[in-house]
Amino acid sequence: MTVYTGGCQCGAIRFRVEGEFSHSSICHCRMCQKAFGGYYAPLVSVRGADFKWTRGKRKTFRSSNFVERGFCGDCGTPLTYEAPDGMAIAAGAFDDPALLPPTIQYGIEGKLPFTDKLHELPGMRTQDDVENAPFISEIVSYQHPDHDTTEWPEERK
Repeated sequence: MTVYTGGCQCGAIRFRVEGEFSHSSICHCRMCQKAFGGYYAPLVSVRGADFKWTRGKRKTFRSSNFVERGFCGDCGTPLTYEAPDGMAIAAGAFDDPALLPPTIQYGIEGKLPFTDKLHELPGMRTQDDVENAPFISEIVSYQHPDHDTTEWPEERK
């Protein structure tokens, strides 16, 4: 059985999923754009899989008469879309989101027209911008690592 883990940015909330997923999606509706603070929401349905919260408790916001959205109350990471037909987890909250490519798009009536051309924009690696933002070379991440830990946060040096 396949096992996936993940959690929020600060590590206060962690989860574990065993089984296969029905699908991964991107939703372009305006509610999802606002909930994720982005152009769309990448979500992975956990319907039919064995899902467990392994650390912490999410807060929720009722975004409509049918949907609650879960998030970390400490760092604000979007975590869930919870509707009568099941729950989906934010794809970026998984420890290895590359394993969960989207297979369908929803809410395309709200799709921002430039999203189809994002791959055409010039790109640069983070370290390539040190000249314009010298602090980059001294960044120390306090983000939870992409794997389970017995305790978090670790002592900072």
